[in-house]
Amino acid sequence: MTQVERLADFANRASFDSLSTNAREQIKIRILDSLGCALGALDAGPTKIVRKYVDDLGAPGSCTLIGGGSARPDYAAFYNAALVRYLDFNDSYLAKGETCHPSDNLGVCLAAGEYAGSSGRELMAALAIAYQVQCRLSDEAPVRAKGFDHTVQGAYAATAAAGKLLRLDACHLANAIAISATALNALRVTRTGVLSNWKGLAYPYTGADCFRNAVLAGYGITGPLEVVEGNKGFIESIAGPFNVNWAEEDLDRITRTTLKKYNAEIHSQTAIEAALQLRREHPIKPSEIDRIDLTTFEVAFNIIGGGEEGNKSTVRTKEQADHSLPYLISVALLDRQVMPEQYAPERILRPDVQALMKKVAIRPNAGYSARFPDEMPARITIALRNGQVIEREVLNCEGSCGLPMDRNAAYRKFEILSAPATSDAQRKAIAEMVFDLENHPVVDLMTLLRGTASQPAGAKVVVSIGRR
Repeated sequence: MTQVERLADFANRASFDSLSTNAREQIKIRILDSLGCALGALDAGPTKIVRKYVDDLGAPGSCTLIGGGSARPDYAAFYNAALVRYLDFNDSYLAKGETCHPSDNLGVCLAAGEYAGSSGRELMAALAIAYQVQCRLSDEAPVRAKGFDHTVQGAYAATAAAGKLLRLDACHLANAIAISATALNALRVTRTGVLSNWKGLAYPYTGADCFRNAVLAGYGITGPLEVVEGNKGFIESIAGPFNVNWAEEDLDRITRTTLKKYNAEIHSQTAIEAALQLRREHPIKPSEIDRIDLTTFEVAFNIIGGGEEGNKSTVRTKEQADHSLPYLISVALLDRQVMPEQYAPERILRPDVQALMKKVAIRPNAGYSARFPDEMPARITIALRNGQVIEREVLNCEGSCGLPMDRNAAYRKFEILSAPATSDAQRKAIAEMVFDLENHPVVDLMTLLRGTASQPAGAKVVVSIGRR
């Protein structure tokens, strides 16, 4: 068997019964977290453009669009995943040489599950498969240093999940994965230099293609099954030697992913936490700050601190802001929070944050780097004009593996993000169904997300989700 055949066999054998009790709980928490991100992005400019694209070319169809309407399943996968991803507030997985957002797979799973008439149990199993595949390939076959995007591993994951929900057998599923793994090898330039809207759309685009590839394979189209180990394949051309023994894999990798406490790139979370702790503990005025020094780990420095992936001191757009440590630290000190409001164009361009950013200096620390990814150490030192120096070190913050969010914390975040687009009754109904998902078909959840679900007897019926 080739590697994609072994991977397909793993996905084919996995089921809801393969999930540990903790994995089942963590899947539900991550679905709720992702849906909060999606509902919070309904009014974003780029997602509105994607919605127009879907309405013009792919609607109506058999699958639900979050917030209302319908489209063909591949277009629904694209749009719903774009909503999940746009805020850059969804979960992350930290490997030594790669970082990814496994909840990016939710959009394609919802579309494939609704299209196929899947149960909630099937959806949970497929999403767990996607997490396992993407995270394990990130562990063993990182591609960032080779100039490729993390959507490369995602192509294996999203196709495995979509094919599972479409109930492909192992043979057809292997061909589906082979097609995606051959066709979808994206460049890392998506996340370097001057960032564009594509940062938030690259994975949704990949997921839509993965759905189409799974359908093609189901019809009988074959792909190069030696795509991983074959001549000019993934190992030779991109990843280098690696091997994942899929026969021994479980579905627990989802329990090691990180939920974001702050609306910012994952490697910034501890730096933001340190800045906010200092702001709470010391009555400093930002105007009194002379210099801000941040010491962090190498991955954070390289991606969002001005290292190998480009200068981060020029910030004009949301995409640049949420990937700039100078901006994130500065806006945290000024506003005492980092949430979607901190990415409004008028906030980004305001002189106070633009000026404070210029006082931030960032350097990597070898000792901190050695502790990543188990910890994300950050130390902020602020020198004031009166000569006072204050400092704070943070190793991890809420949402990490060591400090996981529970249901209550996840719901609070979901409530904050989705409040502008939903009523109290809608939020409670969505959360209740997510936490009882094994007992509901996917179509029931999508009906709620469309905003036309029947309410319990005696409850007020709310029939639309949208800007309130």
